[in-house]
Amino acid sequence: MTSPSGHKPYQALKHRDFRRLAFSMLVSLVGTQMQNVAIDWHVWILTRSPLALGLVGLVRVVPIVIFSIVGGLVADRRDRRRVLIVTQSAMTLVALALGVVTLLGRDTIGLVYLLTACTSAAGAFDNPSRQSLVPRLVPEKDLPGALAILLSGFQVASIGGPALTGLILAGTAGAAPAGASLHGHTGGLALIYFLNAVSFLGVLVTLFTLQTSGAITRAEGAPESPLASLKEGLRFVFTTPILVWTMTLDFFATFFAGSMSLLPIFADQVLKAGPAGYGWLRAAPGIGALIGSVWTSVHSLPRRQGRVFLWAVAVYGAATITFGLSRGFWLTFGALALVGLSDTISTVVRQTVRQLVTPDALRGRMTGVNMIFFMGGPQLGELEAGFVASLFASAALGASVAVVSGGVGTLLVAAFIATRAKVVREYDWSAARPSAWPQEKK
Repeated sequence: MTSPSGHKPYQALKHRDFRRLAFSMLVSLVGTQMQNVAIDWHVWILTRSPLALGLVGLVRVVPIVIFSIVGGLVADRRDRRRVLIVTQSAMTLVALALGVVTLLGRDTIGLVYLLTACTSAAGAFDNPSRQSLVPRLVPEKDLPGALAILLSGFQVASIGGPALTGLILAGTAGAAPAGASLHGHTGGLALIYFLNAVSFLGVLVTLFTLQTSGAITRAEGAPESPLASLKEGLRFVFTTPILVWTMTLDFFATFFAGSMSLLPIFADQVLKAGPAGYGWLRAAPGIGALIGSVWTSVHSLPRRQGRVFLWAVAVYGAATITFGLSRGFWLTFGALALVGLSDTISTVVRQTVRQLVTPDALRGRMTGVNMIFFMGGPQLGELEAGFVASLFASAALGASVAVVSGGVGTLLVAAFIATRAKVVREYDWSAARPSAWPQEKK
């Protein structure tokens, strides 16, 4: 997207540290998306249970709720680069462990849940430090463009990762002997986890060679005790109306429409598309999101971006309803692509708002609080969707009811906030308080 000052996103790539981090993160995100997709398929072939799929969301969200605020506090009190080295190393080890236990046939549902939770816990510390470090890698005028580039990279990974996962799973299933058990995918799942472990290496090399300092410069008058620092961060977030309202809408919209974990059911029982079709359906939101990222990269968003945000969430809910009602592969694919496109536009608005209104010294804590909402919403939504789907004798019917009702809920929440929150309806970039870009280097 273009920045408030008219700069194009590619300007951010002129900065060495940002360019290296962006490219290494792209590779790592492909591996992460492959693992996320594989986990859902892994749970499905182990259990054939919609509720078990929904529990993946619970397993992912509990560590976020427990650790994300602490992770934000750490990001504002410790060298962010060093924090990222630790978290990226931890996620590498978890991916290796998943690969080993799967290859050895020790992949119980409990162990898959446990290792998934470990990844989520590491992410609760990783995300605040990573998001807080990015504004240091570029000057303020290039920050919106840098965020758009990172978002585009995420969308590319959201396409490539699921597609590669589907191809690997389909290939290993085809190679399995006739009459093989559900573990005919074991080799493919293990390979996916090992590839994810390898994908972290580029990020680690980049972090070790960054020229930009990740050290924190404490603001004058900042509280010394961790508890006082935590209170300061919470006070800032919850007394800034635009943050409160966007977090609220983000949480409830993704809670009601958080149903991606049910895709194995749609691919297997509704559309009869198999693992390859499953991979492409998981990639569909990424394709739509990439289109949205490209569009926002070459066109300025209109004034009053808050209204754009509200309309994007409404389209997100309507596309989710279409996905739940569809019984054709290509209609489902198109609806999921529209889900991704609309979500990207809303994400561009809310992420830029959050970075622009938050001082550097508070960005970690702001991100930690936001993680509970923007990551907790979809994960709890997956649990809710899995529970609703499990109430029906037919998994296919239950999945459809869960998805459609969630889309309706999203529309109602968007309408409620549109009528109640003038600060969101009238929001414009010019309302953001500029943040400082520290110039000091190592």
